[in-house]
Amino acid sequence: MSSPDPSSANAARAALVEALIRTGDADRDAFRSVYQLTSAKLFGICLRICEDRQGAEDVLHDVYLTIWHRAATYRPERASPIAWLATIARNRSIDWRRRQTRARAAPVEAADALADPARAQDETLIADELHGRLHGCLEAIEPRQRSAIRSAFFGGLTYAELALAQAVPLGTMKSWVRRGLLALRGCLDAAA
Repeated sequence: MSSPDPSSANAARAALVEALIRTGDADRDAFRSVYQLTSAKLFGICLRICEDRQGAEDVLHDVYLTIWHRAATYRPERASPIAWLATIARNRSIDWRRRQTRARAAPVEAADALADPARAQDETLIADELHGRLHGCLEAIEPRQRSAIRSAFFGGLTYAELALAQAVPLGTMKSWVRRGLLALRGCLDAAA
């Protein structure tokens, strides 16, 4: 594979610089030359950023309108011609993407239809009240029963594990839990 000829690259750059400068003087033939020399590269930039062929074509049209209007501001000592043109294409493409994102946003009125994963305020209040009532009733029952119920239902221990931990027969532990649940249910029914 041979390396590009530096003299032909310099000649192409010089031709593009000259065409841009003449385009700044409203020379339509020079503008046509700028288009022929750069449209494939600039379209590639637009397509890569826009990710939409029709959008990239529209953006490319805007890019060349901008070039036509701003060619007189191009200064070859500040930037290579292709870098200057690529910056315009890039910026116009990014602007297009931003407009597309805003256009796809749902109207504010649609926010009411969106599901909120949090519980509704009234449900939260009811749940908090039930939670408070449950813990109040738990405190009202006998301490051994309360401890067994908390360990079984909140701690995930089995009756056998509870009986072993309390050093009581399994039947006794089951009885404590059963009597505690009956007392808890009576308290909750009375509080409702």
